[in-house]
Amino acid sequence: MTNRHRGEISAEFSGRTYTLCLTLGALAELEHAFGASDISGLAAKFENGRLSARDLVKIIACGLRGAGHQLSDEEVSALRVCGGLQEYARIAAELLAAAFGESHEHGDSAIPSPPQDA
Repeated sequence: MTNRHRGEISAEFSGRTYTLCLTLGALAELEHAFGASDISGLAAKFENGRLSARDLVKIIACGLRGAGHQLSDEEVSALRVCGGLQEYARIAAELLAAAFGESHEHGDSAIPSPPQDA
């Protein structure tokens, strides 16, 4: 069972439910991957809402590893979800929201919005 107060979320990949969590170590891995010098720089990367498929893989993989699942980025990139790209983006957005929450400056979310249907 996930605990949102600890920054945990759950998501279903390839028919199995996983817990994801961006622990301090997972956030450090994301800082390194995105070339951010600190947490604020990492949050700024996500505020513009423009993420590549590689970015989604890295965010989801770090969240899975943060929750104790020993999956490589390559293994995570092969996981399937119902709902396609929009669902991957929703999972990443929910995970980032659990870790970063709301910005205190403007009340804006420090996370990307999932893609909207056209």
